[in-house]
Order: sequence, then C-alpha cells, then structure tokens
Amino acid sequence: MKKNAKNILITGGAGFIGNHVVRLFVNQYPDYRIINLDKLTYAGNLANLKDIENAPNYRFVKADICDFEQMLQIFKTYEVTDVIHLAAESHVDRSIKDPFTFAQTNVMGTLSLLQAAKEMWKEDYAAHRFYHISTDEVYGALEFDGSMFTETTSYDPHSPYSASKASSDHFVRAFHDTYGLNVIISNCSNNYGPYQFPEKLIPLFINNIRHEKPLPVYGKGENVRDWLYVVDHARAIDVIFHRGKPGDTYNIGGFNEWKNIDLIKVMIKTVDKLLGNPEGHSLGLITYVTDRAGHDLRYAIDSTKLKNELGWEPSLQFEEGIEKTVKWYLENQEWMDNVTSGEYEKYYENMYGK
Repeated sequence: MKKNAKNILITGGAGFIGNHVVRLFVNQYPDYRIINLDKLTYAGNLANLKDIENAPNYRFVKADICDFEQMLQIFKTYEVTDVIHLAAESHVDRSIKDPFTFAQTNVMGTLSLLQAAKEMWKEDYAAHRFYHISTDEVYGALEFDGSMFTETTSYDPHSPYSASKASSDHFVRAFHDTYGLNVIISNCSNNYGPYQFPEKLIPLFINNIRHEKPLPVYGKGENVRDWLYVVDHARAIDVIFHRGKPGDTYNIGGFNEWKNIDLIKVMIKTVDKLLGNPEGHSLGLITYVTDRAGHDLRYAIDSTKLKNELGWEPSLQFEEGIEKTVKWYLENQEWMDNVTSGEYEKYYENMYGK
C-alpha cells in the first residue's frame, strides 16, 4: 500500500453531510487516503459521490460500525491513522418509533469505533485523531430569550435521537479522559443543501411543492432552528480536524435562526419563482398537523469560539443558500426521483448484499 500522509476513515460518507466532507478531503488533500465507510442504509447513497468515485486517493468500504471485529480489520487493512465519525441515525421521528436502532447505531457503533481506535493506536495516541460529529439537540431546548447554546451548556436531550447522541458524546469524552485518546467533538445546528435525504424538512418541502402535495407543518410552525449550509459545515470540520485542540468541543452554527413557518414561506416563494409559478401559488399547500412528541421549541448555536480560535465563519446567509439549494434539487430531479422511489437501495443490495 502506498504510504500516505494520512489514512482517514470517514464513517457515514455516503450520507448527506458525509458526502460533502468526503468530497472536500478527497479534492483538497491528494496526499491523504480517504476511506469512506458506510452501511448504505436508506440514507446512504453512492450516487452522491459519482464525481469522485474514481479518484486515486478514495476508497469505499461497505460495513457496519457496530461490528467491532470488522472495524478492527478495516483499521488494520487500511492502516487507519484518523477517524472522522459522522455515521448515525439522525431522524427524530424515526427515533420516536424505533429507539432501539438509534441506541444500537449511535451508541454501540461509536463505542465499537472508539475501542478499535484505542487498540490500534495505543503505541502513540497523540499521533492520531478521533473526531466525533454530534448535534445541537443534545443541549435540549431554548426559550425565546436570545440565549444560545455554547460549548459549556449542560446536556438535556429530549428525544431518543438526541439521547443517543448525548450518550455517544459522553463515551468519546470518557475515552479521552480514561485512556488518553486524542478526541475532538463538534456540535452542529440544522444542515441544509444538496444531497439531503428527502425525509428532512427542506428537500421534502421542495419536492412536495414541485408535485403540489401538502406541506405538513408541526403545531403552529413557531419552532425555531439555526440553519447551516452543509458546505460550510464541511469547511468547519476540515478546520477543526486539522487545528482543534485535543479533548476540546466546538459548536458549529449558522447564526441564522428561522421560525419553521417563516422558513417554509421563503422556500415556497423561491420554488414558485424558479418554477415560473405566480407569487404565492403554493401557499395553499401549507397544512398544520399535530405537533411532534418532545418537539424542542428553539435551537441556536453560538459559534464564537470556533470563529475566534480557528477563524471559521459561515459563508452564506439563508436566502442565498436556500436559492442555491432549491436550484440544485430542481436541476437534479432524477436524483430526487431515484431516492424517493427507493430504487437505489435495490441496486446496492444487488451489488453489496444487505
């Protein structure tokens, strides 16, 4: 095997955020070998990475992070020097229906990777990095009082999803404190942009507007989220991976808060404009539905530490980012139709097995 500056294992690299991180590292660091490990569940799609699939410094491995023996073998085979861990079950509604899967993947899968890293890197933990990507949802909820989540905010998860991510964060920190593993954690706000699986709000609503289907809004649509363009998130991960302090935590946010209903109206206006519909054409698609169990009122991330210490800040405000995002989905309707039909899952089952 060619000697590379680093052999970085990126888990969940066929998913939404993961494919942007993989693409950035493959293109920006030709002397790194990037190993994309993904189980190819419903949210993983290798079509997201067609543009780099033949790059000389890129490899794809289909595997389950919960399989500890397989993780050990992958660490050995690819001489893994570092891990960027994004693989996770992440949809709150699914976690409410099936909390066991979230605990298994997000907690036990993370523990499996940590244990493999501990065993394989024990000669020199300082020479390797385990970077764990988490979420702002571990912090709980905020009131409409201008407060924001910081790196010192106490954990207060309210859904099975956020509880599983909080637990995985605690395991990562425990491996730093107990064994000296060189770990780092970042907690991000809501991401949006190209290649997001259409169970999530923005791609779902873009697709529904396109097909003139109802736009289901929880409660009164007053829940507030901080939105971060996914390419900006990938840039932040790059900076934190290379320059973050061992054992430290960094919050990544867009400084970009929107009430759900206001965000939806901006999307409607943008999609209608790009489709050539009269202004306000799709407003009648808004349908208010019963609020979700444990639906946190407001999230807002304070990224001041990341800006002051490492020089990162978001490059796009929401109106600009949402127009780029809407254009991408409308110009890539074949991708959207393929994902919503589930055809890509059958293809991967035939190629790699279940």
